[in-house]
Amino acid sequence: MYDVIVVGGSFAGMSAAMQLARARQNVLVVDAGTPRNRFADEAHGFLGQDGRAPAAIMRDARRQLLRYPTAEITSGEALGARALGDGFAVELAGGSEHRGKRLILATGVADELPPIPGMSERWGATVLHCPYCHGYEVRDHPLGVIAAHPMSAHQALLIPDWGPTTFFTQGEFEPEPAELEGFAARQITVEHTPVVELLGSAPSLDGVRLADGRVIEVAAVFTAPRTKPATPLAAMLGCEHEEGPTGPHIKVDQWGATSIAGVWAAGDAATPMHNATLASAAGVLAGIGAHQASVRARAGAMVPDREQ
Repeated sequence: MYDVIVVGGSFAGMSAAMQLARARQNVLVVDAGTPRNRFADEAHGFLGQDGRAPAAIMRDARRQLLRYPTAEITSGEALGARALGDGFAVELAGGSEHRGKRLILATGVADELPPIPGMSERWGATVLHCPYCHGYEVRDHPLGVIAAHPMSAHQALLIPDWGPTTFFTQGEFEPEPAELEGFAARQITVEHTPVVELLGSAPSLDGVRLADGRVIEVAAVFTAPRTKPATPLAAMLGCEHEEGPTGPHIKVDQWGATSIAGVWAAGDAATPMHNATLASAAGVLAGIGAHQASVRARAGAMVPDREQ
């Protein structure tokens, strides 16, 4: 039985596993190989890794993790998880099962883009969600924000720092009066007619077609896709969730501990704020939290709760 099983092999999961391996814990990373960032050619804003492909960063991470003799990585999709008397069992596609005393879920989220033709084939290139991750690469071009939830107006207020901005309300998410004042100050154009199609040779973007036939020139659009857990593992285990602006996420404390004893969560699955650096940091906290729980279990009241 492993000390900890980490489900998820991207920024959060590998960061958690690194802390555990350095604490000489027997840790297994289960990696399905389908990270959320697989649609992006480059990662940005990650100190020391800016401009590198996410896949290249993860290849280095795997190599570095496997230098530690107590760390293992297995490729496969985790289909199920259940509690045991002394830990947890994780079932993989193909029927194999692994057991661990503790469990870290770094399983990420799946994106549900607005149902507009041309969105999916441009996702991660010219259809974007995070201006801090991708705004610099589309700077000084006409940009759009396609509203998808009530906080889309807040997103639109950010975008003019990268280029002239049009806010497409989709006829559903109309700005409040105070937001319109901010739009005026930021010189944001408001378009009430819904976008019905993205135009150009994907993944490039020439513009958007509106429901009334007009074409608005934009080189990239930002939107906030609806998100949902990428796997049902947290729900299977009974972990509490809470609703964020774009969808539910696992409820955790400051160390990533879930509502289920012995289970931690980190990364996009456990926060409404999605960013590679934040995911990595959350993984570090979850890894430390899981290790310190192990120490407390062995040492009892001699070890204060949550101290490093």
